[in-house]
Amino acid sequence: MQDDNRNLILAMGLSLAVLLGWTVLFPPVEQTPLTAEQQAVQQELLGDVADGTPAGNISVPAVDTPVVENRDAALTSVDRVAIRTPSLSGSLSLTGGRVDDLHLTHYRETLDPDSETVTLLNPAGGPAAYYVQHGWAPAGGLPADQVPGATTEWQLESGEALTPDTPITLSWDNGAGLIFRKTFTVDDDYMFTVTQSVENTTDAAVRMYPYGIIDRIGEPETIGFYILHEGVVRESDGEIHEIDYDNMPDNDFDVRENANVELIDVQNSGWIGFTDKYWMTTLIPEGGPFTSVVRYSDRTESYSTQVRMPVVEVAAGSQTDSTSRLFAGAKERDVLTRYEDALGVERFVDSIDWGWFFFLTKPIHWLLTLFNSFLGNFGVSIILLTLFIKALLFPLAYKSYVSMSKMKKLQPEMEAIKERAGEDRAKLQQEMMALYKKEKVNPAAGCLPILLQIPIFFSLYKVLFVAIEMRQAPFFGWVQDLSAPDPTSWMNLFGLLPFEAPDPASFIAILSIGVWPILMGITMWLQQKLNPAPADKTQAMIFAWLPFVFMFMLGRFAAGLVIYWVANNTITFTQQYLIMRSQGVKVDLLGNIHSKFRKKKDAE
Repeated sequence: MQDDNRNLILAMGLSLAVLLGWTVLFPPVEQTPLTAEQQAVQQELLGDVADGTPAGNISVPAVDTPVVENRDAALTSVDRVAIRTPSLSGSLSLTGGRVDDLHLTHYRETLDPDSETVTLLNPAGGPAAYYVQHGWAPAGGLPADQVPGATTEWQLESGEALTPDTPITLSWDNGAGLIFRKTFTVDDDYMFTVTQSVENTTDAAVRMYPYGIIDRIGEPETIGFYILHEGVVRESDGEIHEIDYDNMPDNDFDVRENANVELIDVQNSGWIGFTDKYWMTTLIPEGGPFTSVVRYSDRTESYSTQVRMPVVEVAAGSQTDSTSRLFAGAKERDVLTRYEDALGVERFVDSIDWGWFFFLTKPIHWLLTLFNSFLGNFGVSIILLTLFIKALLFPLAYKSYVSMSKMKKLQPEMEAIKERAGEDRAKLQQEMMALYKKEKVNPAAGCLPILLQIPIFFSLYKVLFVAIEMRQAPFFGWVQDLSAPDPTSWMNLFGLLPFEAPDPASFIAILSIGVWPILMGITMWLQQKLNPAPADKTQAMIFAWLPFVFMFMLGRFAAGLVIYWVANNTITFTQQYLIMRSQGVKVDLLGNIHSKFRKKKDAE
């Protein structure tokens, strides 16, 4: 038995050493910068279609605009129209008619009030290009050069700047009897409306179909945490689908598309786009049917989502138009809900990653924002919500803690049985079961109530992780951003010593934890002391170290999450302590320490 325990500890130690050594010797490889060809502006030219199905060969030619190394140079290389709203700022490129320069005015990159606002879209031709384009694709023999493309120079027909009060209209005459127009409107928040029209002044009918594209050149930076989805999100006739960036190349390669694609025919309503943790860009056709497309091209490392509307025939001397919407902004629940209700964008609020337990995370988020609306402090709201949920689950907790109390009272007799049984495991189990039967104690009785609570507290953790309300939200004292780790560190005595804590990106940063993570470790340790110790000494030793292991493992998590864990541990400890005292259990948190100290003194 002792050999088994020694081997177990040795295996754990060697595994940890291998993991740490691998991280040091083989750090994560930085992503190779894109080549000039990969950074070239991409325009999705939809191929010739003879029937009414919007599908076909898609080529991705490079635009003649030279690729530049910085964003500002890409912006100034083409003529632009300004975008100014209470929530957005940026510009629209007249080359290609793209929305490719967008900032979120209510959100900044850092806590510094003078820092840059969050950049959502980047211009084509520059680094990390991320843009939106609407257009018409040829069908029924119409030449590709007769429809607007990536290098089309649109003219500003009306308006000077795009604001909630002043729409703009762009126009382009193809010189062969077709006149194309794009009219953009925008509201006070994040919703654009794009109306495309084509006027046929020739003496023959033409066939084409409208489309919208969101293109990202190069795989974007992601958090990469398993509980958060970042990538494609779409709704198709009531069903939500999510695809990670890493999985987009796994779609089947389509020769006609010349790319890896996944197409869904949407009959009634839907939307598609890219979501980050807090931001999203989404194409929203005005009703169905349409084709929802997820596309990846390894040749250009282009990730794109598309909507392709049915083919229309524009008769000679007539005009047709197509209207769709574009959401580009922050995933604020109230805003998404308003669009869902007022504009009929089905399940738009589900673009927020609610997870498997959406039936719990949604009401929890609603309650959290309700508390924050009248408390004005998101950290205090977290503590209040934790207290509210613990009170709601108290009946389950009570049953669990009463069961643990009975087990705690039997601890001396269990220790005596272990001493009598020695290494005889069969005798130990037999006498333990006899003791449980005699005292009418079920060791598993305390587990079921705890299991029932796990989904609720995991859901609360999920909400805190994805809630945009926690981003750069202050608490008290040194915690001025609940979405960032506790900025203090024990390594410089929490700022008392005249040197900085280790850089968060360094390997040693995992050891550099602050006040709140240390409080979390202490509260976990106190809570553990109230529970019956495992019968096996090795297991007991491992469990005794777990609070401090978790203290360092979770210490670099967002401060809001750590504050939640501290609040939850403190409330749990208080509940369990009081219940155990009411059951006649003597609770001596330092008893083991005193006992070991006395044994050491006696030995001396």
